[in-house]
Amino acid sequence: MEQRIDYYNVAPEALKIMMEMEKYMKTTGIDRILRELIKIRASQINGCAYCINMHTADARKMGETEQRLYCISAWRECTFYTDAEKVALEST
Repeated sequence: MEQRIDYYNVAPEALKIMMEMEKYMKTTGIDRILRELIKIRASQINGCAYCINMHTADARKMGETEQRLYCISAWRECTFYTDAEKVALEST
């Protein structure tokens, strides 16, 4: 899978902002797996297969289940996401 945009060269300021957002998110108390679920959902909405693949792999390494990863795109119909996770996914 190939990255669509080389942010380091094309948009270094955008990359800097994304990295600052990531740094901030780590201070919020939001669970790290939930942060990955949010990133996966945002990547689905943006249609970025590279990012979906990357964040799904990261979530797996953190212990997220295959069932929950497969169903993020249909999270509204699933009973195995918590209310807090549903709020986060709805807000994405």
